[in-house]
Amino acid sequence: MKNFTRLFVILLAAVLMSGCSSLDKMKRNANLVTYEITPKVLETHAGIVAAQLKATYPEKYFDKNATLKITPVLVYEGGETAFDEVLFAQGEKVLANNKSVAWTGGSVNWSGDVNYIPEMKVSEFLLRIDAEKKGKTLSFDPIKLADGVIATSTLAEIHPMPMSLKDNYQRIVPEQKMADILYNINQANIRTSELKSADIQALKDYVTLVMENERMEVKGVTNSSYASPDGPLTLNERLSEQRSKAADKYLQKEYGKIPELAELFTTQTTAEDWEGFKALVQESSIADKELILRVLSMYQDPIVREQEIKNMSTAYEALAKDILPQLRRSKLIVDVNLIGLNDEEILAAIKSDPSSLSLEQLLYAGTLTEDPAEVLKYYQLAAEKEPKCYRAWNNIGWTLLEMGKAEEAMEALEKAKALKYDDAVKNNLGFAALLSGDIKAAAEYFNSMSAATPQSKFGLGTIAITEGKYDQAVNLLGDTPTMNLALAQLLKGDLNKAKTTMESVEPCKCGAPSYLKAVIAARLDDKDGVINGLREAIGYNSDWKNFAQTDLEFSRFFTDDLFMSITK
Repeated sequence: MKNFTRLFVILLAAVLMSGCSSLDKMKRNANLVTYEITPKVLETHAGIVAAQLKATYPEKYFDKNATLKITPVLVYEGGETAFDEVLFAQGEKVLANNKSVAWTGGSVNWSGDVNYIPEMKVSEFLLRIDAEKKGKTLSFDPIKLADGVIATSTLAEIHPMPMSLKDNYQRIVPEQKMADILYNINQANIRTSELKSADIQALKDYVTLVMENERMEVKGVTNSSYASPDGPLTLNERLSEQRSKAADKYLQKEYGKIPELAELFTTQTTAEDWEGFKALVQESSIADKELILRVLSMYQDPIVREQEIKNMSTAYEALAKDILPQLRRSKLIVDVNLIGLNDEEILAAIKSDPSSLSLEQLLYAGTLTEDPAEVLKYYQLAAEKEPKCYRAWNNIGWTLLEMGKAEEAMEALEKAKALKYDDAVKNNLGFAALLSGDIKAAAEYFNSMSAATPQSKFGLGTIAITEGKYDQAVNLLGDTPTMNLALAQLLKGDLNKAKTTMESVEPCKCGAPSYLKAVIAARLDDKDGVINGLREAIGYNSDWKNFAQTDLEFSRFFTDDLFMSITK
């Protein structure tokens, strides 16, 4: 029995040693396995790093009873991230549902992806391999297949293009004051009773007010005299002229001694006031009203008109009593400009007594300075004065977006939305959501607008870049040369178009457009373009220096003395 036990232990040890030995052999010969990775240089698109792998095993390499667990990972400073798919390969005698490799050799394929984080830009793509055979395991040395991740797609400018709403402030507002002097039929003399009428007295009081108010400026005094459209035309012409002279005499007597008015008098006459007649009929409840209006539209000849209307005996009696007397008149019109506060006065009032300003003046004040803090203050004062003014809340949100304060902007814009949910508010909510990283909500806001605008197209085009939809981005952004349009063109492979687009894009203090020019030049193997672009970008923002040092877009220039001199 002892001999049997001893023999069993020896045989078991031999089996185990055989398992370990075969795995050790696979580990030692791991260099015989060839790997083909696609793409050769990893890139991130739509926030994802995707890769494909083909592993080819030579003849007599893969143990018939062994299983390999191959875990692709990206290793970076501070950690590592495994891809979402693990590759299992097994020998031909293993009874499992993995990809099988024959003793005579063979290949297995893998594809997977991982969510991109900025640390992955400087990283290593490794394969971690664990072998198993009959309960025994062995870890192979990691196999490095690639360095780093190109992150050019992350260069999209995510900046707001909000829409402000206009104020209705008019510094100069025209105003009119009118009074009628009525005449008896076939008469042109002004009756004393007419000069004592409430209309004439109100006109006198108004002129006095204007003369005393430095913010009221008379622009004209007009005497328009009329005859009613009944009776002979020659008589009516004479009557309108005579009434005009009578009214002018009154104006000269009443206001001719005022220099500011005396030079502004104008006169005009209308022999038969058909327009006034039509307006009064439309406003009346007179019998046959629609028939009378139809006559006016059918006939242009005044004689025919008058005769047709007189044929309506009952209606004409009403016209003669209620309508025609109102047309025998001289209309006195005083045109005045109301002069509001100028820019300096408004700004001074904000400092001394903002409550004295109107809502429209406060909204207008927001256009008088380029200081975001001051602009915000003025719109906040407008919202305090009128909390239900959606324009004020929208413009508060607009200002906060320009200041990069997306969360605060969202709060103000939600208040605007509750009052009036128009395209400006939708657009601004879209950019607030975009800046906050809520891509889905941003797209919903932009797409809900009644019509596409340059602003919404820019927002949706930017979203398309972040989603890896470069054709769509180009279509949305194609109307205006922007950095994002050039980026989309580059990412879809249209390098020459991207270069042309960037020629029309102005540099900015952020340095991003200049850096993109360098990237485009690198893909076109244009060293001068690379150097010039990087110099300009770094001149605006030195952070691009560190970014370029490890950007695989410039890998062929890493050892170039000039490149190293400007990026060190």
